[in-house]
Amino acid sequence: MSEVSKRAESIRPFIVMDVVARAKELESAGRDIVHLEIGDPDFPTPEVVVKAAEEAMDAGDTGYTQSLGLPDLREAVSMRMHDDYGVTVAADRVVVTQGTSPAMLLLFGSLLDPGDEVLMADPCYPAYPNYVDFLGGVSAHVRVHAEDGFRFRIEDVARAITPRTKAIMINSPSNPTGGVLGCEDLESLAELAERHGIWLASDEIYHGLQFEGRPHTVLEFTDRAFVLNGFSKAYAMTGWRLGYLVAPEQFVRPAEKIQQNFFLCASNFVQVAGTAALLRAQGDVARMRSVYDERRRFLVPALREIGLSVATEPLGAFYVFADATAWGPDSVTLAGRLLEEAGVAVAPGADFGAGGEGFLRFSYATSLERLNEGVSRLGKWARERG
Repeated sequence: MSEVSKRAESIRPFIVMDVVARAKELESAGRDIVHLEIGDPDFPTPEVVVKAAEEAMDAGDTGYTQSLGLPDLREAVSMRMHDDYGVTVAADRVVVTQGTSPAMLLLFGSLLDPGDEVLMADPCYPAYPNYVDFLGGVSAHVRVHAEDGFRFRIEDVARAITPRTKAIMINSPSNPTGGVLGCEDLESLAELAERHGIWLASDEIYHGLQFEGRPHTVLEFTDRAFVLNGFSKAYAMTGWRLGYLVAPEQFVRPAEKIQQNFFLCASNFVQVAGTAALLRAQGDVARMRSVYDERRRFLVPALREIGLSVATEPLGAFYVFADATAWGPDSVTLAGRLLEEAGVAVAPGADFGAGGEGFLRFSYATSLERLNEGVSRLGKWARERG
């Protein structure tokens, strides 16, 4: 009998991290690898943010904070929600976390009982079903389609609701697809959730990285919602590990208790840096967004030119989810071949659910020069495969 818990054994690996590990091995052996596999911004963290952290450390802000987070940061989140979306969110509904991943644990840990279902897109970010299932819930998947920009078809969501459905998980802009839910999508999902007495859980970590129109928070459309957000993507702060959960009032204390026991609090000086990001780094976000957009406009037609299909252009985040079935039906095998034979690291679509099989995810969180090199290598590989 295995001594490892069934809970631990049941978690699926995040295959793209295996791709990263193999890419590092090849680089150690002298290979040049073009990294298009992970969403790690290549920009430095804005100077104003770094300076705020340095000043906080110099001032001795290196101890514990309240488990809910520094009041100044929670107030800054509240202000940002009002300025960006026109919604009023009390600062006491904000729980600061060590990245958005712990925020997911707080969200699902405070919401779900064993057997409760959470509906989510297929494909989707793989942590969503893993968190739900790890906590005894049931992840239920609703297929989304490339020709729809990977947006939910509301009738498919409605059909998937059962008496055990507790929440619908949404992510806009989306990882892995770059898809964006518009006002009509969010309004329809909010009405559906209200009608069935269920909750919406909205991962908004890629807000600030939308290229057409302005992003909309789910809280513009309903109060029966949780919001996950953080600093990793738009502020180029992946290694700082800072995020937050905006929770309905009755869930704040349960989330706080989970935080107290599992994480205590986010780092003090990092929270100070996050406050500076929200208050003083919006210009930096706009500049980075402009560069990402330039890369997106290069990469989408470039991938099409070498034989991959992109049915609708991604409108946010920094990913292109391309149909690669012309090169092979097994995305994991294909990603492995592209790494070994072409020296290009990409994420296999199967990592993101059954609906992602046959696709490859390309991250453009790297320079135009490296994107061009990666596409050139892939085009050469495809021609020689021929």
